[in-house]
Amino acid sequence: MKELLADLTSGDDARAEKAIIPLVELGKVAIGPLLELTRSQNEDTRWWAIRALSASPHTQTLDLIPLLNDSSSSVRAATALAIMNHPSEEATEALIKTLYDEDTLTANLASNALVKIGSHTTPSLLKVMEEANTNVRILAIRALAEIKDHRAIPVMMKCLNNEHESAVIQYWAVQGLDKLGLDMVYINP
Repeated sequence: MKELLADLTSGDDARAEKAIIPLVELGKVAIGPLLELTRSQNEDTRWWAIRALSASPHTQTLDLIPLLNDSSSSVRAATALAIMNHPSEEATEALIKTLYDEDTLTANLASNALVKIGSHTTPSLLKVMEEANTNVRILAIRALAEIKDHRAIPVMMKCLNNEHESAVIQYWAVQGLDKLGLDMVYINP
């Protein structure tokens, strides 16, 4: 394992990528050392550790959640992507917070991870729709559209009936209603 971890942290992307499958094949025994690498001072080392954790079926989402607060936007993005591979309700609030990330890739990946978790995230996303700025609300409404939870219908209708609403938010509201089978029923009687 020591040699594989050295390859992973070598700074050579091709060598690091080759080390991932053998590390994953080691099973649970590799998780501890990989988690230790996520605490490295080296950003690249943290990123590759998360990349390997993302590929392992033995990774626990709970171990990934704190990494959404990393100082590096690329590490936060990799973490959100890893959570997409290991979706769990326990990550909901951390991912909601990550929708506000200054890095748009990280925020978008957090939105995608919320979609993977599913309807459990709907109440938190609905709260975002009430409180957040337009950019964050776009991510939230897109996630709600993809989740296809009927609890989002009133918010989607409200977005459509608000003439001052962002066109992008209105677009995702229409998409969400279409996915729920409510296409062409966009006005309140």
